[in-house]
Amino acid sequence: MTIATVQADRYSIPLPETLSDSTHGEMSHFELVTVRIRDQDGAEGLGYTYTVGAGAAAILNLIHDMKPLLIGAEAGRIEDLWQKMWWHLHYAGRGGPTSFAISAIDIALWDLKAKRAEQPLWRLLGGHDANVTAYAGGIDLFFPLEKLLAQTQGNLDKGFHAIKMKVGRDSLSEDLERVAAMRDFLGADFPLMVDANMRWRMDQAIRAAQALQEYRLVWLEEPTIPDDPMGHGRIAREGGVPIAAGENLHTLYEFRNLIAASGVDFPEPDVSNCGGITIWMKVAHLAEANNLPVTSHGVHDIHVHLLAAVPNKSYLEVHGFGLERFIANPMILNDTGHAVAPERPGHGVEFDWDGLSVYGP
Repeated sequence: MTIATVQADRYSIPLPETLSDSTHGEMSHFELVTVRIRDQDGAEGLGYTYTVGAGAAAILNLIHDMKPLLIGAEAGRIEDLWQKMWWHLHYAGRGGPTSFAISAIDIALWDLKAKRAEQPLWRLLGGHDANVTAYAGGIDLFFPLEKLLAQTQGNLDKGFHAIKMKVGRDSLSEDLERVAAMRDFLGADFPLMVDANMRWRMDQAIRAAQALQEYRLVWLEEPTIPDDPMGHGRIAREGGVPIAAGENLHTLYEFRNLIAASGVDFPEPDVSNCGGITIWMKVAHLAEANNLPVTSHGVHDIHVHLLAAVPNKSYLEVHGFGLERFIANPMILNDTGHAVAPERPGHGVEFDWDGLSVYGP
């Protein structure tokens, strides 16, 4: 079937409460960019991406720029369309907003393909195991300790069996105090991750990782800037804590370079900014070929499908941006702390467009 229409919209959505990390500061809202692709029979695929408050206008313009490549094209030839989009914007792109824009379109194409096949996306992509261990990804760097622990108890009450917290305060001793309190609160064997959001130089990250060793972390996430794969390699070797990274990598080649530098133990592609499902799956297979587990960042309603499709999945991050307010069937956990990939055709995400209309387009 050929593509008949491509509709792209942008929304600016307030967060339920202001969130914070070590590099983005206080976040009061996020931007959502949606893409709806309809074929000549009227079947529709939905894709989306997001920002932490800036850049959505550029992403939207790039999607509009690519419409002539899509209209009239065969919807099922996703790899061909991906390559055409990539090279159309290559000179001005190679990552950044280009990858965000391609991601949203690519997700919509895969959703459409799975719907036409009358299969849930995770089965179409490989169908390994619908059950995916989920963790609660807190955005909580400047929460007082009492509020951090109260948030953690709330996440435990929701059924999470793994928790991530932020680090990267001005003083490492403050980070260590908070991590120690969380470890005491959760117990010795409970899965706990920490996320520095690129806060440290390489030398600082090594010292921090060495100091964090005693808290038996699942991983230290984004200890330094994504542009330094060799630095990640040193942090992994000398820090003594497993490293997760990748939410700020926007091409397949960046993941290849980070893995080749032995700079990551848990590659962490984000389907909304790495190039979409097409690239996410290639990163997962690249990780598998290097005997590494793959994890995810944000967009959990889609990532549950992708992790369910592959044999080397680890954890699904359940993000705190509150998009579930606008989703007809938000993801739920079972009593073992697993998210279960749904059996609805496609990725199964259906937005409340009337509810979203208050915030755009």
